[in-house]
Amino acid sequence: MTPVGDPQAAPGATPPRTPLVARAAAELVGTAALVAVVVGSGIQATGLTRDVGLQLLANSLATVFGLGVLIVLLGPVSGAHFNPVVTLAEWWTARRGDGGVTAREAAVYVPSQIVGAIAGAILADAMFGEPLVEWSTHERSAGNLLLGEVVATAGLILLIFGLARTDRLRFAPVAVASYIGAAYWFTSSTSFANPAVTIGRAFTDTFAGIAPASVPGFIGAQLAGAVVGLALVALIFMPARSAETQSAG
Repeated sequence: MTPVGDPQAAPGATPPRTPLVARAAAELVGTAALVAVVVGSGIQATGLTRDVGLQLLANSLATVFGLGVLIVLLGPVSGAHFNPVVTLAEWWTARRGDGGVTAREAAVYVPSQIVGAIAGAILADAMFGEPLVEWSTHERSAGNLLLGEVVATAGLILLIFGLARTDRLRFAPVAVASYIGAAYWFTSSTSFANPAVTIGRAFTDTFAGIAPASVPGFIGAQLAGAVVGLALVALIFMPARSAETQSAG
């Protein structure tokens, strides 16, 4: 999606000259750090106030700043996906002629993201003296929450790949972090929009947790959202037709 070796690489633009082992490490560490930010800030917020609105505000602000920093730091290495739906969407677009990860690379990225997410949740629990692994009891299975996940994920994919189609991925750190921060508030699900993060958050029975029984529904909604997002990208960012082609039509 961007020129090979582009130093401004961000989600949706993986620099192919970076060794795969380095990219896998970046995805694992980046996803772990992201989940540690989400879970840790949630634990901190609930310890500081009982106001749920303030808790969500603190959680969302920490996530915005943390995600932006991680994209700036690790984008030039792996593309800073930190999200299986972003990786799979990039693989799908690469099959259709755009740049992106190969099937082999995606097969390395996705497990790295999942392992990183679980490790990040455990790390956050350890930092705050919580049980290292305690299955969440926060049920999130209502239909309106699943719709929220479809919307959140579709918007994320539209944003990332829309920026790629218009050669503006340099804005990804600010744009993606800002979108996630906004989606915390305008979606009913508080915008997980990430299967790996969803799995990781099942390992902690804290503010940011999700009950294991709710995980499959969320992941299904996120995959559906990714399909919707790619369809919107194809519709909105159609290649321009030349004057000759238009006159011939």
